[in-house]
Amino acid sequence: MEHERWMNEALQEAKKAEAIGEVPIGAVIVKDGQVIGRGYNLRETQHDPTAHAEIIAIRQAAERVGGWRLNDCDLYVTLEPCPMCAGAILQARIRRVIYGTEDPKAGCAGTLMNILTDGRFNHQTEVISGINKEACGAILTEFFRALRQRNKERKRQRQQETS
Repeated sequence: MEHERWMNEALQEAKKAEAIGEVPIGAVIVKDGQVIGRGYNLRETQHDPTAHAEIIAIRQAAERVGGWRLNDCDLYVTLEPCPMCAGAILQARIRRVIYGTEDPKAGCAGTLMNILTDGRFNHQTEVISGINKEACGAILTEFFRALRQRNKERKRQRQQETS
């Protein structure tokens, strides 16, 4: 129940991204039963390849605790972390990552590889997957379906204009 509660918070963050035309990915960081960091995807808006939901949430949480170590924190994210985010999660010493749906193109918490539990690093992070998987997957599926439809309509309109 607790995991679903916090994943719903991450989904609310994802909806903020969706509302501004960003890929709907959201994250929250929880410490002692309270959200100390929130983030949603802002790559397009900020023209920043590092503006992933997890990175934004990590920065906010670190500022809130007054240090870079987030040892006693759990990160909830709607989509499996990419290599960059997995690296940042390790650097922040986050205790646990809970994600909603897999990322078959860039997932580094078990799908393509698992950076978070690799014993060669000096820190490992527990990984829990599949929390609110359907809702986390559906928001992404619908976003990309609508994007493809808009692109198709724009292409059709351009073709009509040039005919």
